[in-house]
Amino acid sequence: MAKTRALRRRIRSVESTRKITRAMEMVSTSKLKRAQDRVTAARPYARAIEQVMGDLLSPELAERFPLLRPPVPPGKGGPRRAVVLLITSNRGLAGAFNANLIRAAREREAELREAGYEVDIHAVGRKGVNFFRFVGRAVALARIDIGDRPTARHAEELIGPLVAEYEAGSLASLDVVFAHFKSVLSTPPRVLRVLPVGGMEDGCGGTAAAAAQGAAPPRRAPAYIIRPDAESLLGALLPQYLRNQVFRALVETAASEHGARRTAMKNATDAAGDMLEILTRTYNRARQGQITQELSEIVGGAEALEG
Repeated sequence: MAKTRALRRRIRSVESTRKITRAMEMVSTSKLKRAQDRVTAARPYARAIEQVMGDLLSPELAERFPLLRPPVPPGKGGPRRAVVLLITSNRGLAGAFNANLIRAAREREAELREAGYEVDIHAVGRKGVNFFRFVGRAVALARIDIGDRPTARHAEELIGPLVAEYEAGSLASLDVVFAHFKSVLSTPPRVLRVLPVGGMEDGCGGTAAAAAQGAAPPRRAPAYIIRPDAESLLGALLPQYLRNQVFRALVETAASEHGARRTAMKNATDAAGDMLEILTRTYNRARQGQITQELSEIVGGAEALEG
């Protein structure tokens, strides 16, 4: 009897857990659609502004903008400070989503330190901030107020001070570690070199970097008239381009978080269903055994009375 009571309690507990994970899966599915729409809306603008910058840039023009000039290595008198901007989520229950991002950030930090740089960590998201606090690693910037609905203002707050430091010559580079949203099931960590612009050809900034270095492939002349001049337009586009890079990283990480949580909660719901089947089968067998034993005792007692 004690065994069947324990099984009933276990079955009720698993049923409650399955209801919770099922509800979280449905919530993440609802939020994922909106976040995915934001990612889809942000990508065409990023491609268009990169295309325009590639059309405007030339090696001579690139020399006039500090953001486009590669930094001097630290061994040759260049700045020694580099920044790694890590974007994680504020909440867990998303499988290995945050752990993979943190691992990628630490690997990038190790590479920069090996190259002779002093690395500052800028952490966005409660999970990343708490991890570095747990391991005793100081972070230069901790933001847990952005959440899963980032705006262009948030991106400006993150990139603006770093752009000013790079232009002043006190910052060597900025790498952003975020989750690249390929699909609901594929959200791998990605390291994107944001400063200097086009410093790491990682699918963003490659066209601008090639044009600045005179290595861009020949293209058809742009079908628009430049007013007032290329230098003025480029000066206005560069801040928007950098802000958009960080904004894309924020929205893609938000969408990836919901996708990872949806997958994790679906797996948990399925696992709870499988466990319920096993527990129910075990309970039925135990109950059947008890009933059989009780019937045997009744029959045996009746035979003893008759005898």
